[in-house]
Amino acid sequence: MTADLSGRMPHDRETRSGGAVAANGTRATSWSDRFQDWRNGLLRDPAFHRRARRNPLLRLIARRRARGLFDLASGFVYSQTLSACVQLRLFEHLADGPLSAAVLAERCSLERDAADTLLRAAASLRLVQRRRTPSRAVPAIDGDAGADPGDVYGLGVHGAALLANPGVMTMVEHHAFLYRDLSDPVGLLRRETPDTLLSMFWDYRGARRAGAQDGVDTGPYTELMSASQAMVAEQIIDCYPLRSHQCLLDIGGGDGTFLRTVAASAPDLSLRLMDLPPVAAAARARFAEAKLPNAIDCVGGDMFEDELPTGADVISLVRIVHDHDEEPVRRLLARCRAALPPGGTLLLAEPMAREHVGDPATDAYFGMYLHAMGQGRPRTATELRVLLENAGFARVNEVRTAMPMLTGLLVARV
Repeated sequence: MTADLSGRMPHDRETRSGGAVAANGTRATSWSDRFQDWRNGLLRDPAFHRRARRNPLLRLIARRRARGLFDLASGFVYSQTLSACVQLRLFEHLADGPLSAAVLAERCSLERDAADTLLRAAASLRLVQRRRTPSRAVPAIDGDAGADPGDVYGLGVHGAALLANPGVMTMVEHHAFLYRDLSDPVGLLRRETPDTLLSMFWDYRGARRAGAQDGVDTGPYTELMSASQAMVAEQIIDCYPLRSHQCLLDIGGGDGTFLRTVAASAPDLSLRLMDLPPVAAAARARFAEAKLPNAIDCVGGDMFEDELPTGADVISLVRIVHDHDEEPVRRLLARCRAALPPGGTLLLAEPMAREHVGDPATDAYFGMYLHAMGQGRPRTATELRVLLENAGFARVNEVRTAMPMLTGLLVARV
């Protein structure tokens, strides 16, 4: 595999390269374009790569870029290794301390050679870590002291971090749908199979049609969103003072995970939630279990069709907008603007595409995920700002969050 010495890919979009596009689709030549064309000419030349490998300085760069290309080609194997670890509860088995390969094989119901393969792969990805502890210090299998326990493994830095973020592990398990939809990526991009697994899982429209029926199962996607919503809520609370408001209405609030997190930091804030009727009913039950001091109201309805509740001075849209196409988003933002009083505030929080430069989290992951889902796309803060201003919001400010990869935040005021 040849090395990419550049570290950057040429950009085709006008806003990202700075070049003007002619009527025939070609780009007027700029210094940046000429440099990139020159660079790409070198990188297409096998002789250049041979010379680079012989040059001590360029050899280091070539190796690093070659490794990056290898990781791109092998990424699916890495993600499936992680998926196997999550499904087998490997990190939970190691939560109380290191264990031998033999013990882990037994607890994961794997043959010893398969367990060794998984553990070596997981160690290479820093999910687990091979320990220096002598193998005899950790028993192999209870009642079988003569068995070879093999190497000893503990949590790696990524495995330990995953235990602190159970929502991420839930998403990893859910990725089985995404991986199947991506088994034919070209067919997916051409929409040759309109009914993808993700589109069926996130069947909002189907849930709306069945919303009034008894027994409609909205549980799976509600539980999935809830698993990671607390992390997002913490990002918002840390950078925006909700205590200054009187009543918060969370649109599309699921089972209320965001509002329950808010309640811990703002016990005097009145909380309202709107979601599909069966989802709102689930939220009502979760709030009753939590016994929060806040005044709480759950409203069942369709955010795109039914009248939005009024009376709140702040409305939140948490990971809602990027799931929908332009026209539904325009209607929803206009409805939020109409539901707010003068001086009211809208909080729009979701992963946002970065301006001018590509970002793997939004452009690659969320871009392909939402394409497989069949609607929505990641948007930049500038694109969202335009949508908000067109909906009638006068002031839109971007607030920095601690982890922009997880969520960005726009604060729009009436």
